[in-house]
Amino acid sequence: MSKKDMDRRKKFILELMGDPIYQPMRLREISSLLRLSKEEKRELYDVLDELCEEGKVSVDRKGRYEKVKGKWKKKKDDRYYDDRREEYGSEYGRKKKDKNKKDKNKKEQPEGIQAEGTFIGHPKGFGFVEIEGQDEDIFIPESDTGTAMHQDKVRIIIRDDKKEGKRQEGVVVKVLERGMPEIVGTYQLNRDFGFVISDNPKFSKDIFIPRKEAAGIKNGDKVIAVITDYGSGNKNPEGKIKENLGNIRTPGTDILAIVKRFGIPSEFPEKVMKQAQRVPDHVLDADRDGRLDLRHLQTVTIDGEDAKDLDDAISLTKEGDIYHLGVHIADVSNYVQYNSALDREALKRGTSVYLADRVVPMLPERLSNGICSLNQGEDRLALSCLMDINEKGKVVSHQIAETVINVNERMCYTDVKNILEDTDEEAKKRYDALIPMFFMMKELSGILRNSRHHRGSIDFDFPESKIILNAAGKAIDVKPYEANVATKIIEDFMLMANETVAQEYCTEEIPFVYRTHDNPDPEKVESLLTLLHNQGVKIQKAKEEITPKEIQQIIESIEGLPNEAMISRLVLRSMKQARYSTECTGHFGLAAKYYTHFTSPIRRYPDLQIHRIIKESLKGGVKERREEHYGQILPGVAAQTSALERRADEAERETGKLKKCEYMSRFIGQSFDGVISGVTNWGLYVELPNTVEGLVRIGELRDDYYIFDEHNYQLTGELTKKTYKLGQPIRVEVSGADKLTRTVDFLLSRDEGALTGSDR
Repeated sequence: MSKKDMDRRKKFILELMGDPIYQPMRLREISSLLRLSKEEKRELYDVLDELCEEGKVSVDRKGRYEKVKGKWKKKKDDRYYDDRREEYGSEYGRKKKDKNKKDKNKKEQPEGIQAEGTFIGHPKGFGFVEIEGQDEDIFIPESDTGTAMHQDKVRIIIRDDKKEGKRQEGVVVKVLERGMPEIVGTYQLNRDFGFVISDNPKFSKDIFIPRKEAAGIKNGDKVIAVITDYGSGNKNPEGKIKENLGNIRTPGTDILAIVKRFGIPSEFPEKVMKQAQRVPDHVLDADRDGRLDLRHLQTVTIDGEDAKDLDDAISLTKEGDIYHLGVHIADVSNYVQYNSALDREALKRGTSVYLADRVVPMLPERLSNGICSLNQGEDRLALSCLMDINEKGKVVSHQIAETVINVNERMCYTDVKNILEDTDEEAKKRYDALIPMFFMMKELSGILRNSRHHRGSIDFDFPESKIILNAAGKAIDVKPYEANVATKIIEDFMLMANETVAQEYCTEEIPFVYRTHDNPDPEKVESLLTLLHNQGVKIQKAKEEITPKEIQQIIESIEGLPNEAMISRLVLRSMKQARYSTECTGHFGLAAKYYTHFTSPIRRYPDLQIHRIIKESLKGGVKERREEHYGQILPGVAAQTSALERRADEAERETGKLKKCEYMSRFIGQSFDGVISGVTNWGLYVELPNTVEGLVRIGELRDDYYIFDEHNYQLTGELTKKTYKLGQPIRVEVSGADKLTRTVDFLLSRDEGALTGSDR
């Protein structure tokens, strides 16, 4: 585009935005208004970019453009500036106010009880304070947040004047500790200064960046900003750019920003990599000494097609009515010694993180994909759980041993599934020698699953999302990824091994790390039962506390109903999070008295930690001095790895939401059939068959005034009496997909017509 064309288009855009009827719009909305082609849309972006750099146009955190307010003045150096700059002063920062000047609007400190907790921000400026040991958070109005920001440790005063039916309110009186000294966000240039708009919507304040602190940073770059001044009153926090992650349009930058935002280490320190290089790439003869040689067993790995870190292998034979199941787990602890650089880094990471376009591993690839991976045809060291299981699914005897194995075949779930379902003749020919074992696996898997079901194990069968990316990292498809017969086989065998190992070490009272899942909160259970009753699901508790069997009955009673998936999610939300603990308190969801994580030491640190204890126990027992050592370190390991697991889960969810938004942005204006997955006082959540969930805002239901019924999870029209409720089929139109807020917006489809609500 020539300079003349650029100037002409900039003038046109400024005139458009200067029109009194103009409302801030996103790029796609402006291009739609002007009916631009794809090429013209790209040119429009360049025009808007230049206007932003010149300070004539601004863009908010939702990507909406507007003309900068205020009267433009011409300075001696012929540069233009906005009246708003008076708030910020020169190019080196904001106008400094007299420190001694008293704030006329300063409020008197309210009366009430002092408390300390963690401030949780909200995009609209207000927040909540979580106080340890207190069920209900304290609401902090925007005017009373002070300089508190998301994750800060704060001291508050809880107001005495609590209103009936309202949440307890408080005032932040002091920030005790800053929770987020660094912010990941998007840099927005505003002529002589810039801002970083946080990717975390809970961090509601933009970070002011003086021009001298943003050398080489361009508008739209993803950056890490260090906060140097937390501001006060109306003064924004100030910071400097620590790292430029790249332009948002560069492939992979969006997900790298999520990795950085959650503080997930993406690079291994040099010391760790050097140590990894010293690890041998094959099994040494000395390492075989004293191990049980199981290389004669017919052994396979069964994983996803793309998996490279293969940490579990299976062997299975049968004599009479006894199945001999071997679950062979990579002996990672042989190569990662306690308190080595490798070990400390693994504990720091806690778990591998699986994102849409990458895996952030717990261990360097030389180990995870090399010597620790149970690769086909290569001798590997393992820690094996050898179980004898009867036809009722009971382990009648077992042995845990250090072993040497050699995997006969690297199988994938798809091939095993196709063999068992008789749908792939080519696969059947190729793996002919293994077919009897696969059918025996299916048989034993069914027995184990039935046994767990009989005792009350809860099976939430939600389809996971599979997001397909192209070479440029763009989402080109989103579809459900459901479990099949092969994935269930591996799941059943791993669960059995985990239970067997946990039972042995809990019985022996050796310090250990268990995977525990506490009973649901009684209040949440009562709320759930009330909701289910209103949904037509009648479940009665036999005792005060609900049992896994009763939860199982709920899941079974809704099977096949339109609202099955929605109610299942509500049931899941009523339950507590599983965690790591040194106490063997059982697993509610599995209805298991004993449970641990033993089967994934390549990607989970607790598994690696208990492998060391198991091996020490096998080699002569855990001595008193060692028991004291483990007693000291294991509570910290359990707490830290539980927290790191939650961090990984959050990052994975964020990545999924981001890529789903990216994918759905291709379908603006198109209609889809979906199901109402959530009902709130602000609208309807609708889930599409591809697992994408979006919101129909209540303001968009324009045919009536709708009232939210929280007991029945439905919206009811005041005049028409139309209802929108959980599980109801509905047709929607995609109206927006915002990558910044990770939200998809729907409207009721135009062809929904009279087939909405209770009229169906």
